[in-house]
Amino acid sequence: MGDSFTEGVGDSSKHLPNGVRGWADRVAEGLARDQPGWEYANLAIRSKRLRHIIAEQLEPALAMQPTLITVYAGGNDVMDLGTRIPHILANYEYLVEQLSRTGATLMLFTGYDVEVSPVLGPLRRKHRAYNDGVRDIAARYGAVVVDYANFEAYADPRMWGPDRLHMSKAGHKHLAARLLETLGVPHGIAVKHKEHDPAAGAREWMRRQHEWLTDWVLPMFGRKLRGTTLGDTLSPRWPEPVRVPPKKGLKKLARVSMGSTTGG
Repeated sequence: MGDSFTEGVGDSSKHLPNGVRGWADRVAEGLARDQPGWEYANLAIRSKRLRHIIAEQLEPALAMQPTLITVYAGGNDVMDLGTRIPHILANYEYLVEQLSRTGATLMLFTGYDVEVSPVLGPLRRKHRAYNDGVRDIAARYGAVVVDYANFEAYADPRMWGPDRLHMSKAGHKHLAARLLETLGVPHGIAVKHKEHDPAAGAREWMRRQHEWLTDWVLPMFGRKLRGTTLGDTLSPRWPEPVRVPPKKGLKKLARVSMGSTTGG
């Protein structure tokens, strides 16, 4: 359940729904390889706020009678201008309280404090308060905390995509490995990095900053002003539980599904 973080944005795949893969797909495949028969659903859609997740994802999730639930929600609310942390956390706790009634193992995530630019500096205090709230709520409801905020590997810029806010493929793979380890599931996930770019000179640094602001930051704030999001036209990637093939995983399932819809 959640937003772009769980949908898989940053880990592109033309063979899978919404054009992404992500850590959640990788965890589902790891579980299925370890113990065939696992079913998996992913209700997350990029840009969703807590109110959307509660309205659109909570009831379907409860109806599935899940045994394992992951929730990353609230990060977009924190980044919205004018939002207040007590209100965000009240909605977050309502969501967690409802999910805790299922008896499922519940995994909650803190958010990583990405130091991308002084432009986003004022959000950092809100972000730290949000993370503290997530930890407190997890303790009250017996949830597992995936303390992503303290994962040192994400200090490496290669773990982040071009927008500097979503994980790269390497970032998604590393997180999948960490979750499988938390669940006690063996895996063969290995994160391979490209070589570090040589240190940029002042002119190159300025060019990169301008490109980032032009390509990512300004469009994001433009969407906020218009009241639109990148997820407005998207549907959940796996809205109903699917049995994950232990071999070749969800890509195999997607190929079969696509073939059945185009075969006439």
